[in-house]
Amino acid sequence: MAALTSVSIAAVTQSAAGRKISLSSARNYVLPNNLRLPYSSCIPRRRSPSSRMVVVHCMSTTTDLPTVHETKLNFLKAYKRPIPSIYNTVLQELIVQQHLMRYKRSYRYDPLFALGFVTVYDQLMDGYPRNEDREAIFKAYIEALNEDPAQYRADAQKLEEWARSQSANSLVDFKSREGEVEDILKDISERAGSKESFSYSRFFAVGLFRLLELANATEPTILDKLCAALNVNKKSVDRDLDVYRNLLSKLVQAKELLKEYVDREKKKIEERATSQKANEAITKCLGEYQSAAW
Repeated sequence: MAALTSVSIAAVTQSAAGRKISLSSARNYVLPNNLRLPYSSCIPRRRSPSSRMVVVHCMSTTTDLPTVHETKLNFLKAYKRPIPSIYNTVLQELIVQQHLMRYKRSYRYDPLFALGFVTVYDQLMDGYPRNEDREAIFKAYIEALNEDPAQYRADAQKLEEWARSQSANSLVDFKSREGEVEDILKDISERAGSKESFSYSRFFAVGLFRLLELANATEPTILDKLCAALNVNKKSVDRDLDVYRNLLSKLVQAKELLKEYVDREKKKIEERATSQKANEAITKCLGEYQSAAW
């Protein structure tokens, strides 16, 4: 965005009012009274009651942020192989949601968000035909959002390893201890508490759930305490975890249906192959019989 500037054009007279004046983004123009500019985002303000000059504040409506379409297009360009619809439908929904999160003003990457996304992604892609394709899709997805897939994986692994070594009590008592992950959680707590550079999301909620899961913290009160320590709304977390569980349930059902379909198709192919072999054997026997008869 262009720097804020102040331009005095007091020499402009009433005769210039009919001309089209081009304004660049985010400038203050000081104009004589009664001079009107054809710019929809300009807000005239008088400098002082005694002044005949008016300050016009103009804000640009243009932005350099990518659109959802551009993000999706970047993903498709990076991974060009076809993705089965059972996976692709959910992936397309996720990338739209994450694009909107990613480009919010309050967004700031943090490892707990990364853990949540990696957890959702791995659950979604579990059972994908080829592991190398699964990782290639992950890489294309994250890079389409202008972020680092290696950082997502590394941070998720770091938090998972930490959570496995925690108890329910030590998990929620991170503020009283020192350590790399503890510092990450303290930073999140401070930002969430001040409402600055923090944007809550469903992936964040899933990240919390994953920490509890790995620490074997099954008591409902532990989630209450962890949310309080991190300064996040427990009701929002509960709501989003319900959405996550429903998604997992639907994915399991869809994958079971897909497996049944694949098994049926394999069986049909095998039956056709067996039938074809039987027909070939019969034809061969008949041919040999006819040859012997002659």
